[in-house]
Amino acid sequence: MAQLVPLVVPALKKHTASVIWAHGLGDTLSIAENYRRRGIFEEVAFVFPNAPEIPITVIAFNDLAQAQDQPGIFKSRDYFHSLIKGEIDKGIPSSRIILGGFSQGGSISIFAGLTSPYPLAGIFGLSSYLLLADALPKLITPAIKSANSNTPIFMGHGDVDPLVKLNWGQETAEQLKHLGWNVDLRVYKGLAHSADPKEMDDLERWLGERLKP
Repeated sequence: MAQLVPLVVPALKKHTASVIWAHGLGDTLSIAENYRRRGIFEEVAFVFPNAPEIPITVIAFNDLAQAQDQPGIFKSRDYFHSLIKGEIDKGIPSSRIILGGFSQGGSISIFAGLTSPYPLAGIFGLSSYLLLADALPKLITPAIKSANSNTPIFMGHGDVDPLVKLNWGQETAEQLKHLGWNVDLRVYKGLAHSADPKEMDDLERWLGERLKP
């Protein structure tokens, strides 16, 4: 994946936390602008990298691992880890950094967050699923597990998503719970492969709980 410079919406007050929010479907920049207009998360910088393009061409969750570009996913993971390190180098504790995104961006955020050597404040994925599910347990070393074993995960999914099926999100949540993570999966009635106001309200509350001033 090309090492593109992410778009950054800087904190308005003293920078004490960061949200790395990967593009997927939709205009995520407008969400940060909405937070600014409403005077919330003023101490938080929002970092918007481009989400990787991960083709979705299969219809069964169990077939996903065989259909994925493992080298490309690892490159994306390393890029996201470099973004986390970049925020740490600015003086932000990793425990004040959240990683997440929509669709493909959420999928790589979950994968990169779970395999991060840095303890994060949280991970979120909207309309997302678990990448390299079969390989993941082998990638989580004791040191990585120790760093992020208590990292909360928020997932949002529409019940009529025609692209990333609801059962993919549900099976992702169950597998992560089986591996020991605390996963909050919210299902939104009538929502396809997009976001809606209730989902954004739930995510906003979750962000606020993780990144209290």
